Amino acid sequence: MGQTKPIRNEDSSMQQGWKKVCRRLRAELGDAKFDSWFGRIELDRVEGNAAFLSVPTKFLKSWIQLHYLDRIHAIFSVELPEITEIDISVRSSVRGPARAPASAGPQLAKEAAADPARIRPEQREADAARRSIDKADFDGLVGSPLDRRMTFDSFLVGDSNRMSHAAALRIAKAAPGDAVEFNPLYLHANVGLGKTHLVQAIAQAAEAIGRKVVYLTAEKFMYGFVSSLKSQSTIAFKESLRSIDILIIDDVQFLNGKVIQHEFGHVLNSLLDQGKQVVVAADRPPLDLESLDDRIRSRLTGGLCLELNALDEELRLAILRARVDASQKRQAGFVVPENVLRYVARTIDTNGRDLEGAVNRMLARVTLTGVAMTVESAELAIRDLVRTRDPKKVKIEDIQKLVANHYNVSRADLLSSRRTAAVVRPRQIAMFLSKILTPRSLPEIGRRFGGRDHTTVLHAVRKIEGLSSTDKSLAQDLEFLKRLLTEI
Repeated sequence: MGQTKPIRNEDSSMQQGWKKVCRRLRAELGDAKFDSWFGRIELDRVEGNAAFLSVPTKFLKSWIQLHYLDRIHAIFSVELPEITEIDISVRSSVRGPARAPASAGPQLAKEAAADPARIRPEQREADAARRSIDKADFDGLVGSPLDRRMTFDSFLVGDSNRMSHAAALRIAKAAPGDAVEFNPLYLHANVGLGKTHLVQAIAQAAEAIGRKVVYLTAEKFMYGFVSSLKSQSTIAFKESLRSIDILIIDDVQFLNGKVIQHEFGHVLNSLLDQGKQVVVAADRPPLDLESLDDRIRSRLTGGLCLELNALDEELRLAILRARVDASQKRQAGFVVPENVLRYVARTIDTNGRDLEGAVNRMLARVTLTGVAMTVESAELAIRDLVRTRDPKKVKIEDIQKLVANHYNVSRADLLSSRRTAAVVRPRQIAMFLSKILTPRSLPEIGRRFGGRDHTTVLHAVRKIEGLSSTDKSLAQDLEFLKRLLTEI
């Protein structure tokens, strides 16, 4: 291609021309986009009419070639018209001997190819480093391990989770290139109601049809990001996430740290803007995640938000039957009569994990004592589960719905700015119950009631406290509502 013109110093005309190219790119694309895609691009050398650029990862190379190469050519034609060819490569983190100097010409490369023994040790080390980097870039981000038992086939569907299951299945079965319907999909539920099972089922089903999926717990995401900071590979970490088809984040309520949340927000926005699927699971709705950045919460609420509700009795019974059937494959003599299963399903109404624990306790009792399972023996086997059940957690949404129904107003009325007596009093009662029955702060309660100030909530609480001490009818209403919220 001609004689090499090395870039020796900051004063060289070629280096100055390259700076002009970068400035024009920054002006056209904006700081954020330029820093994201061109912040680590370098001009390595010039040979004849060809400029050789390098980037740290294969993904970055592919992205620039696909989206910006024509623009780079156009800017070079203005600032450096003598450059008519542009080559972009992935550089090694090892510099110096990794590449034969241009002044040595092509002869050295020919000799090395003819006689590998002539390659210097440092050259071999550099090549090994490059191969290692390439492999890491190819493999991408390693997600959290998947439980191969958590598939759609093993997920039991009932009224409490039917819609969530249907949405998850739709996403998992979508072929590459299909329009994204629910994005992001946000699933929330209390512990043991199947949200992790469902998101892992999405991951496994999507992988089976060839889609690139990364499933991460919030802890794994944080660990990966912190590790990338330590190894100075943050850009590669983020690029690995941005290059996938489906990102699944489980237990997002544990995502802590301003910097980590900031980067997660960037990844989330990037994937959504590209039309990539995002699935998020948590133990409560996005607006209840007070520790999460407001912008992230806002983006999460923009998709489809579904709750896996408490298991109804028929679904609990189906889970028990499935667990007993699985146990019988390991222990043929394990038999649980139908009346016993129905007793356990009525008694344990918490979650699937407690139901699995009940089956394990009954299995132990049968196999260790040889006594047939009866209602009485089942009662003894599961009594610790019944005794230690946690009290029902009350949600602000439940309070709003119940109060609205009790006083014949709509939930929208409670959240509105209406000041009529028929709306103000129920709104104050709902705020009062939210304060005494939930751990939410006054500002959070105010925000959940149409963005009201915490002083409004405080006024409502004090108002209802004062009235209930003199108004027996109101006091009775409050006790009735509290009982419905905490016991049913």
